[in-house]
Amino acid sequence: MLARVGNYLCGDGQPLLLIAGPCVLQTRELAMQIGETLAQLNDRPDVNVVFKASFDKANRTSLSAKRGPGMDAGLRLLEAVGADSGLPLTTDIHLPEQAAPAAEVCELLQIPAFLARQTDLLVAAANTGRSVNVKKGQFMAPTDMRYVIDKLNGSFPDSQTDPAADPDAADAKPGRVLVCERGTFFGYGRLVNDMQSIPIMRSLGAPVVFDATHSVQQPGGLGGATGGNREMVEPLARAAVAIGCDALFFETHPEPETSPSDGANMIFLDQFIGLVDRLLQLRETIESL
Repeated sequence: MLARVGNYLCGDGQPLLLIAGPCVLQTRELAMQIGETLAQLNDRPDVNVVFKASFDKANRTSLSAKRGPGMDAGLRLLEAVGADSGLPLTTDIHLPEQAAPAAEVCELLQIPAFLARQTDLLVAAANTGRSVNVKKGQFMAPTDMRYVIDKLNGSFPDSQTDPAADPDAADAKPGRVLVCERGTFFGYGRLVNDMQSIPIMRSLGAPVVFDATHSVQQPGGLGGATGGNREMVEPLARAAVAIGCDALFFETHPEPETSPSDGANMIFLDQFIGLVDRLLQLRETIESL
Protein backbone atom coordinates (compact mmCIF):
# COMPACT_ATOMS: atom_id res chain seq x y z
CA MET A 1 0.00 0.00 0.00
CA LEU A 2 1.66 3.17 -1.24
CA ALA A 3 0.77 6.74 -2.07
CA ARG A 4 2.84 9.17 -4.09
CA VAL A 5 3.53 12.68 -2.83
CA GLY A 6 5.62 14.57 -5.36
CA ASN A 7 8.77 12.48 -5.81
CA TYR A 8 8.21 10.62 -2.53
CA LEU A 9 6.45 7.36 -1.81
CA CYS A 10 4.60 6.96 1.47
CA GLY A 11 3.55 3.64 2.93
CA ASP A 12 4.87 0.10 3.22
CA GLY A 13 8.65 -0.12 3.28
CA GLN A 14 9.18 3.62 2.72
CA PRO A 15 10.87 6.31 4.81
CA LEU A 16 8.64 8.10 7.29
CA LEU A 17 6.82 10.98 5.63
CA LEU A 18 7.09 14.11 7.74
CA ILE A 19 4.65 16.98 7.11
CA ALA A 20 5.74 20.02 9.08
CA GLY A 21 5.86 23.79 9.21
CA PRO A 22 4.19 26.77 10.85
CA CYS A 23 0.45 26.76 11.37
CA VAL A 24 -0.09 29.85 9.25
CA LEU A 25 2.19 31.92 7.05
CA GLN A 26 3.44 35.09 8.70
CA THR A 27 6.61 36.65 7.27
CA ARG A 28 8.91 35.56 4.48
CA GLU A 29 11.87 35.46 6.87
CA LEU A 30 10.07 33.16 9.29
CA ALA A 31 8.90 30.79 6.57
CA MET A 32 12.41 30.59 5.12
CA GLN A 33 13.92 29.92 8.55
CA ILE A 34 11.57 27.02 9.20
CA GLY A 35 12.04 25.69 5.67
CA GLU A 36 15.83 25.71 6.12
CA THR A 37 15.59 23.65 9.32
CA LEU A 38 13.24 21.14 7.71
CA ALA A 39 15.53 20.85 4.68
CA GLN A 40 18.32 19.73 7.04
CA LEU A 41 16.09 16.88 8.20
CA ASN A 42 15.35 15.94 4.62
CA ASP A 43 19.01 15.02 4.10
CA ARG A 44 18.39 11.90 6.17
CA PRO A 45 17.62 8.69 4.26
CA ASP A 46 14.95 7.57 6.75
CA VAL A 47 12.60 10.55 6.39
CA ASN A 48 10.94 12.51 3.58
CA VAL A 49 9.87 16.04 4.49
CA VAL A 50 6.97 18.12 3.13
CA PHE A 51 6.72 21.79 4.12
CA LYS A 52 3.26 22.79 5.35
CA ALA A 53 1.76 26.19 6.04
CA SER A 54 -1.69 27.71 5.65
CA PHE A 55 -2.44 30.79 3.57
CA ASP A 56 -5.79 31.19 5.33
CA LYS A 57 -7.04 29.84 8.64
CA ALA A 58 -10.72 29.92 7.75
CA ASN A 59 -11.83 27.94 10.81
CA ARG A 60 -11.06 30.29 13.68
CA THR A 61 -12.70 30.48 17.09
CA SER A 62 -13.10 34.26 16.99
CA LEU A 63 -14.16 36.64 14.23
CA SER A 64 -11.21 38.88 15.12
CA ALA A 65 -8.59 36.09 14.89
CA LYS A 66 -5.80 36.60 12.35
CA ARG A 67 -6.25 34.35 9.35
CA GLY A 68 -3.10 34.72 7.24
CA PRO A 69 -1.96 36.50 4.08
CA GLY A 70 -4.69 35.13 1.79
CA MET A 71 -4.46 32.78 -1.16
CA ASP A 72 -2.55 34.81 -3.76
CA ALA A 73 0.15 36.18 -1.45
CA GLY A 74 0.29 32.94 0.51
CA LEU A 75 0.81 30.72 -2.52
CA ARG A 76 3.57 33.00 -3.80
CA LEU A 77 5.30 32.75 -0.43
CA LEU A 78 4.91 28.97 -0.37
CA GLU A 79 6.38 28.83 -3.86
CA ALA A 80 9.40 30.82 -2.67
CA VAL A 81 9.92 28.48 0.31
CA GLY A 82 9.80 25.48 -2.00
CA ALA A 83 12.33 27.00 -4.37
CA ASP A 84 14.68 27.92 -1.52
CA SER A 85 14.42 24.70 0.51
CA GLY A 86 13.87 22.17 -2.27
CA LEU A 87 11.00 20.67 -0.28
CA PRO A 88 7.61 19.70 -1.72
CA LEU A 89 4.72 21.73 -0.35
CA THR A 90 1.27 21.31 1.11
CA THR A 91 -1.44 23.67 2.27
CA ASP A 92 -5.05 23.33 3.31
CA ILE A 93 -7.93 24.38 1.11
CA HIS A 94 -11.42 25.27 2.28
CA LEU A 95 -13.34 25.96 -0.93
CA PRO A 96 -13.51 24.03 -4.22
CA GLU A 97 -12.28 27.06 -6.18
CA GLN A 98 -9.05 27.09 -4.15
CA ALA A 99 -8.03 23.61 -5.31
CA ALA A 100 -6.68 24.41 -8.77
CA PRO A 101 -4.55 27.45 -7.77
CA ALA A 102 -3.12 25.58 -4.77
CA ALA A 103 -2.31 22.57 -6.96
CA GLU A 104 -0.17 24.76 -9.21
CA VAL A 105 2.19 25.27 -6.25
CA CYS A 106 1.67 22.31 -3.92
CA GLU A 107 2.34 18.62 -4.50
CA LEU A 108 -0.12 17.68 -1.75
CA LEU A 109 -3.48 19.26 -0.96
CA GLN A 110 -4.81 19.05 2.59
CA ILE A 111 -8.49 18.86 3.52
CA PRO A 112 -9.28 20.15 7.04
CA ALA A 113 -11.01 17.81 9.48
CA PHE A 114 -14.27 19.76 9.67
CA LEU A 115 -14.53 19.54 5.86
CA ALA A 116 -13.71 15.85 5.44
CA ARG A 117 -17.23 15.00 4.23
CA GLN A 118 -17.61 17.93 1.80
CA THR A 119 -18.02 16.16 -1.52
CA ASP A 120 -17.49 19.18 -3.78
CA LEU A 121 -14.23 20.05 -2.02
CA LEU A 122 -12.93 16.48 -2.22
CA VAL A 123 -13.85 16.19 -5.89
CA ALA A 124 -12.20 19.52 -6.72
CA ALA A 125 -9.00 18.47 -4.94
CA ALA A 126 -8.87 15.13 -6.74
CA ASN A 127 -9.68 16.73 -10.10
CA THR A 128 -6.33 18.55 -9.93
CA GLY A 129 -4.50 15.24 -10.11
CA ARG A 130 -2.46 16.11 -7.03
CA SER A 131 -2.25 13.84 -4.02
CA VAL A 132 -4.70 14.63 -1.23
CA ASN A 133 -4.39 14.29 2.54
CA VAL A 134 -7.74 14.30 4.37
CA LYS A 135 -7.92 14.79 8.11
CA LYS A 136 -10.52 12.56 9.74
CA GLY A 137 -13.25 14.70 11.25
CA GLN A 138 -13.24 14.86 15.03
CA PHE A 139 -16.82 13.59 14.81
CA MET A 140 -16.12 10.62 12.50
CA ALA A 141 -15.40 6.95 13.09
CA PRO A 142 -12.24 5.72 11.34
CA THR A 143 -14.30 3.32 9.22
CA ASP A 144 -16.25 6.31 7.82
CA MET A 145 -13.10 7.38 5.98
CA ARG A 146 -13.73 4.64 3.42
CA TYR A 147 -16.29 6.93 1.81
CA VAL A 148 -13.79 9.80 1.70
CA ILE A 149 -11.28 7.53 -0.01
CA ASP A 150 -13.92 6.35 -2.49
CA LYS A 151 -14.90 9.92 -3.38
CA LEU A 152 -11.30 10.85 -4.09
CA ASN A 153 -10.37 7.72 -6.02
CA GLY A 154 -13.44 8.14 -8.20
CA SER A 155 -12.57 11.76 -9.00
CA PHE A 156 -8.94 11.74 -10.09
CA PRO A 157 -8.56 12.60 -13.80
CA ASP A 158 -7.48 9.04 -14.60
CA SER A 159 -9.87 7.40 -12.13
CA GLN A 160 -10.94 4.80 -14.67
CA THR A 161 -7.40 3.43 -14.66
CA ASP A 162 -6.42 4.37 -11.12
CA PRO A 163 -5.28 1.19 -9.30
CA ALA A 164 -6.88 2.34 -6.09
CA ALA A 165 -10.25 2.18 -7.85
CA ASP A 166 -9.50 -1.39 -8.96
CA PRO A 167 -8.62 -3.72 -6.07
CA ASP A 168 -7.18 -6.29 -8.48
CA ALA A 169 -4.64 -3.72 -9.68
CA ALA A 170 -3.82 -2.24 -6.27
CA ASP A 171 -0.14 -3.11 -6.56
CA ALA A 172 0.23 -1.70 -10.07
CA LYS A 173 1.19 1.81 -9.02
CA PRO A 174 0.91 4.09 -5.98
CA GLY A 175 -2.34 5.81 -5.12
CA ARG A 176 -2.73 9.49 -4.27
CA VAL A 177 -4.75 9.45 -1.05
CA LEU A 178 -3.55 9.85 2.52
CA VAL A 179 -5.85 9.95 5.54
CA CYS A 180 -5.02 11.59 8.84
CA GLU A 181 -5.84 10.89 12.49
CA ARG A 182 -6.03 14.04 14.65
CA GLY A 183 -8.21 13.15 17.61
CA THR A 184 -11.89 12.69 18.37
CA PHE A 185 -14.21 14.87 20.44
CA PHE A 186 -14.73 13.49 23.93
CA GLY A 187 -17.38 15.58 25.61
CA TYR A 188 -16.74 19.32 25.51
CA GLY A 189 -13.32 20.91 25.10
CA ARG A 190 -11.29 17.72 24.88
CA LEU A 191 -9.82 15.54 22.16
CA VAL A 192 -8.72 11.93 22.61
CA ASN A 193 -6.77 9.64 20.29
CA ASP A 194 -7.92 6.09 19.73
CA MET A 195 -4.76 4.56 18.27
CA GLN A 196 -6.85 1.73 16.85
CA SER A 197 -7.90 4.20 14.17
CA ILE A 198 -4.44 4.03 12.56
CA PRO A 199 -4.51 0.31 11.62
CA ILE A 200 -8.24 0.56 10.91
CA MET A 201 -7.74 3.36 8.37
CA ARG A 202 -4.69 1.61 6.89
CA SER A 203 -6.95 -1.38 6.22
CA LEU A 204 -9.08 0.89 4.00
CA GLY A 205 -6.23 1.10 1.50
CA ALA A 206 -4.51 4.43 2.19
CA PRO A 207 -1.39 5.35 4.16
CA VAL A 208 -2.14 7.06 7.46
CA VAL A 209 -0.77 10.33 8.81
CA PHE A 210 -0.81 11.05 12.54
CA ASP A 211 -1.28 14.74 13.35
CA ALA A 212 0.58 15.02 16.65
CA THR A 213 0.16 18.73 17.32
CA HIS A 214 -3.52 19.16 16.53
CA SER A 215 -4.24 16.07 18.61
CA VAL A 216 -3.30 18.02 21.74
CA GLN A 217 -5.60 20.93 21.02
CA GLN A 218 -8.05 22.00 23.71
CA PRO A 219 -11.02 23.25 21.67
CA GLY A 220 -13.09 26.18 22.85
CA GLY A 221 -10.36 27.77 24.91
CA LEU A 222 -10.90 30.91 26.95
CA GLY A 223 -10.43 34.30 25.35
CA GLY A 224 -11.65 33.22 21.92
CA ALA A 225 -8.59 31.06 21.15
CA THR A 226 -8.03 27.32 21.09
CA GLY A 227 -5.70 26.01 23.79
CA GLY A 228 -3.34 23.07 23.79
CA ASN A 229 -0.70 21.04 25.62
CA ARG A 230 2.53 20.56 23.70
CA GLU A 231 3.96 18.33 26.46
CA MET A 232 1.76 15.53 25.16
CA VAL A 233 2.88 15.81 21.53
CA GLU A 234 5.87 13.48 21.79
CA PRO A 235 4.14 10.73 23.83
CA LEU A 236 1.29 10.59 21.32
CA ALA A 237 3.67 10.63 18.35
CA ARG A 238 5.61 7.76 19.90
CA ALA A 239 2.43 5.74 20.26
CA ALA A 240 1.48 6.44 16.64
CA VAL A 241 4.92 5.37 15.38
CA ALA A 242 4.81 2.23 17.50
CA ILE A 243 1.43 1.17 16.10
CA GLY A 244 2.53 1.75 12.51
CA CYS A 245 1.61 5.16 11.12
CA ASP A 246 3.12 5.98 7.73
CA ALA A 247 3.53 9.72 8.28
CA LEU A 248 3.62 12.33 11.01
CA PHE A 249 2.31 15.89 10.98
CA PHE A 250 3.71 18.63 13.23
CA GLU A 251 3.48 22.37 13.49
CA THR A 252 6.72 24.03 14.55
CA HIS A 253 7.80 27.61 15.14
CA PRO A 254 10.84 29.35 16.68
CA GLU A 255 8.55 31.34 19.01
CA PRO A 256 5.19 29.54 19.24
CA GLU A 257 3.71 32.15 21.55
CA THR A 258 3.94 34.68 18.70
CA SER A 259 2.05 32.50 16.24
CA PRO A 260 -1.43 33.80 15.36
CA SER A 261 -2.81 30.27 15.61
CA ASP A 262 -2.18 27.06 17.57
CA GLY A 263 0.83 28.38 19.47
CA ALA A 264 0.06 26.25 22.54
CA ASN A 265 0.35 23.05 20.49
CA MET A 266 3.44 23.82 18.44
CA ILE A 267 6.94 22.42 18.92
CA PHE A 268 9.78 24.88 19.39
CA LEU A 269 11.85 24.86 16.21
CA ASP A 270 15.15 24.41 18.06
CA GLN A 271 13.74 21.25 19.68
CA PHE A 272 12.19 19.81 16.56
CA ILE A 273 15.14 17.93 15.05
CA GLY A 274 15.80 16.20 18.38
CA LEU A 275 12.16 15.15 18.61
CA VAL A 276 12.17 13.72 15.10
CA ASP A 277 15.46 11.91 15.75
CA ARG A 278 13.97 10.11 18.77
CA LEU A 279 10.88 9.11 16.80
CA LEU A 280 12.98 7.76 13.93
CA GLN A 281 15.07 5.72 16.39
CA LEU A 282 11.84 4.27 17.75
CA ARG A 283 10.58 3.47 14.26
CA GLU A 284 13.83 1.72 13.41
CA THR A 285 13.57 -0.37 16.55
CA ILE A 286 9.95 -1.33 15.87
CA GLU A 287 10.72 -2.30 12.27
CA SER A 288 13.64 -4.48 13.38
CA LEU A 289 11.47 -6.67 15.62
